[in-house]
Amino acid sequence: MDYNILRDLAIIVVMAKLCGICARKCKIPQVAGEIIAGLLIGPSILGWVQPTDFLSQMAEIGVILLMFSAGLESDLHELVETGPKAFAIACAGVFVPLILGALMSFCFNGFAPIGSLEFFSNVFIGCIMTATSVSITVQTLKELGKLNGKTGTTIVSAAIIDDVIGIIVLTVLIGFKDPSVKPSTVLLNTALFFILSFGLGVIIYRFFKKIDKESPHTRRIPIFGLALCLIMAYVAEEVFGIADITGAFLAGIILCNIDDSSYIDRKMEISNYMFFGPVFFASIGLKTQIDHISISIILFTIAFIIVALLSKIIGCGLMSKICGFSNKDSLRIGVGMMTRGEVALIVAQKGLSVGLMDSVLFTSVILLIIISSVLTPVLLKILYKNHSIEGTV
Repeated sequence: MDYNILRDLAIIVVMAKLCGICARKCKIPQVAGEIIAGLLIGPSILGWVQPTDFLSQMAEIGVILLMFSAGLESDLHELVETGPKAFAIACAGVFVPLILGALMSFCFNGFAPIGSLEFFSNVFIGCIMTATSVSITVQTLKELGKLNGKTGTTIVSAAIIDDVIGIIVLTVLIGFKDPSVKPSTVLLNTALFFILSFGLGVIIYRFFKKIDKESPHTRRIPIFGLALCLIMAYVAEEVFGIADITGAFLAGIILCNIDDSSYIDRKMEISNYMFFGPVFFASIGLKTQIDHISISIILFTIAFIIVALLSKIIGCGLMSKICGFSNKDSLRIGVGMMTRGEVALIVAQKGLSVGLMDSVLFTSVILLIIISSVLTPVLLKILYKNHSIEGTV
């Protein structure tokens, strides 16, 4: 055994937490601090830790557990109750950024033949923009006392549906990337996996409900939940040839409505918070190459951030207006949906692992997360400033 890995893990865990605390004090997401920690200790700056296959595998486990937790935190009842309006807004929030992001990337890199690796790499830039992270939006709406209103509920529900659709788009895109794979095969495998997950999910859900009723809050429930997450991630990747994070996310969705779903999530959070999460986010910083940043990359980053922010506002805002919301509420929904977080990083990491993205572009994604996280609360507070006078729609 190479015992240097123990030293590397110790450095990663300590530095990630210290930088995460600093980020939180600066009112930006803690994950941004953990990524910066990886950048600091990585080969681009201090050179204390080098990327290795072992760290990559640990990071992959981390991303699988993160997506499992994301699924567990979903609320199927809420999704059903919000109905077609949230679904329509979510669809616009996925496909407008996807199209505008891809067009922006084509403008910088040139138009490539459909089906080529370059073509899918440009489309993947739009795929990164589809992700939505409303944790900061939720906190802001809580402070304003607007979370449980019609607008707040729509934002949260649309964000959940947005990520589900975004994961499906990512899954299909990764399948298309391999030129030897036929598009029909990719779509068929994706459909079969979702159908299988739904069919077995009903059985698995009843099994967990029974265990939950007989032995509530026992350790066997999160252990079985973890096993389900890992086996579904394996089946997705190895059997159907789609992203492992898709399987992990669906495992969380299957269990999200059992009574002990929050108990499972808390148990997963322990290992995520203390170990796998920091390793995953720090590994992104380790792989980020700031020494290769050029003027063209800086210009690309500026365009990437502007398009990513505006595309959510335009897509979600216009669809909200079509769905009957007022002009101000439509703008609030658009702004509330523009934050990016862990899901954007997960998508970017998956793109890097399959050859759809250059590591130097991680800087663009990190800056997008930081800027959107700072801008969103400020803009929402401005938009809700006279809300009590105007009333709700």
